[in-house]
Amino acid sequence: MKKFLAATAAVIVLAGCGNAAPAPMDHGMDHGMDHGAMASGDGLSASSGGIRLALKQKTIGSTSFAFQILGAGGKPVTGFDVDQTKRMHFYLIRSDLTGFQHVHPEMAADGTWSAAFAPPLPGSYRVYASFSTKNKPFVLSDTVSVAGQAKTEPLPPAATTTTVDGYTLTVDRGETLSITVSKNGKPVTDLQPYLQTYAHLTAFRAGDLAFAHLHPQGMAASGNGGPKLSFDASLPKAGDWRLYVQFQTAGKLHTAAVTLQVS
Repeated sequence: MKKFLAATAAVIVLAGCGNAAPAPMDHGMDHGMDHGAMASGDGLSASSGGIRLALKQKTIGSTSFAFQILGAGGKPVTGFDVDQTKRMHFYLIRSDLTGFQHVHPEMAADGTWSAAFAPPLPGSYRVYASFSTKNKPFVLSDTVSVAGQAKTEPLPPAATTTTVDGYTLTVDRGETLSITVSKNGKPVTDLQPYLQTYAHLTAFRAGDLAFAHLHPQGMAASGNGGPKLSFDASLPKAGDWRLYVQFQTAGKLHTAAVTLQVS
């Protein structure tokens, strides 16, 4: 794969978003915090700035997965900002970069969040809590496991295309990087808003599972979008990154994955 990003603080720009200008904001949505704000760091610590992710368990079973966000004096934080229509984004990824899940937990009055995952395969995982409190964004994470005999999968090589549910996502590498969505050889223009955008991207680095949330340029309106998707983000380290692209059509959420090599 061509070297399209600098070795440090590499920046991905996915140009275009169906129109020359960013899509207008839908004022009917609760936008909450500044959508461009991103947490610093690689998301590999359970604590940052006096805020800590406290897991209620270190294994994932068939029941809901519970955790709290603790602040000063170890007291649960209960005030969270809205980011992309949600107050908490919670991610699960296996050590081989498979088994990706992105869910939105519910919080009880005592500050305990409950996340419901689809049953994951056995293995070692990392969970990430992405949220904002008092307009300060955080990404905190910790390791968990799923009991059983684990069978790891090799990381797919870097590629310029990937497919999911009959859709083809094409990566165009140059001074900027764009992703175009097509189906049966035709451009897709019926992308529906999902979490205020026409696509949601999350990246994990092979080896240490460093986290990067690729924020979109602008927000989705209430109409349809496509075929090009636009994002700004920094991938903080060189290496192989597995990108998970989530987009919605006809009320169905699709999740595609592609490997990008950052050097």
